Amino acid sequence: MPFPDPAWLDAQYDARAASPDHPASFARWAAASDAARAQLPARLDLRYGAGPKQLADCFDADRPDAPVFVFVHGGYWRGSDKSLYAFVAPVFVRAGAHVVLVDYDLCPAVTIDDIAREIDEAIDWIALRYGARTRIVVSGHSAGGHLAAWALSGAGRSGTGGDVGRRASNPVDAALGISGLYDLEPLRHTPFLAADLRLTESSAERLSPANRPPPRGRRFVAVVGGDESDEFIRQSEHLARRWGPEIVPVCERIPHRRHFDILDDLANPDARLHALARSLLRD
Repeated sequence: MPFPDPAWLDAQYDARAASPDHPASFARWAAASDAARAQLPARLDLRYGAGPKQLADCFDADRPDAPVFVFVHGGYWRGSDKSLYAFVAPVFVRAGAHVVLVDYDLCPAVTIDDIAREIDEAIDWIALRYGARTRIVVSGHSAGGHLAAWALSGAGRSGTGGDVGRRASNPVDAALGISGLYDLEPLRHTPFLAADLRLTESSAERLSPANRPPPRGRRFVAVVGGDESDEFIRQSEHLARRWGPEIVPVCERIPHRRHFDILDDLANPDARLHALARSLLRD
């Protein structure tokens, strides 16, 4: 696929530049996350792997056999931290779900291959902690959306080849991608990302969920802000086409939302995005 000039790619994928009010979103999330940790019983910084940032925060519901809502943060695999996103936990815990926030090591200290393996380790740890029969829904924003789709695909699990029709081969039941990245080839050519991500033609192809076989028996919901760039919108719609409507029954643009403020809807019980997340927990 030929790509336009590098400046166009930077403009398409630099979500912070396209959302000049993003510092206000970050400040709002930080305050709400501090409040969430103060009001909810939580176990913080539990280690699920050997890497420096292989840590998870767990906010547990009253019912031990409740479904688990996993949230994986974005930051282009090279930034951000789970502590900023605890604000999503209270509404799901009150609705009867466990919430787990996952951190992972960051580029350029590690590669996206390494991060994908870490997310698989996190999912195995979560399944062990909450029980093999517990329903697990993995959600993620931006690069976290990529990792949610990766986890659902089962591509990193030996012997599955992307066919995760049997639960025994992959404990993830469903996933939610919020402004996710599912075709990594453009990012290989995007100047502000290329040096840190160190993608090659081979790794971009291998790590792109849109290039993996549809995960049979699973469901993926893809949402993106209606006011995001053409490329972010294309990313979600491309995955929906590749995996098909049986796997991706919902691919929606959320009106009047951009790359960051769309996450406010995840924690809003009256918002469409929150309703979609709840539907995956119940399915």
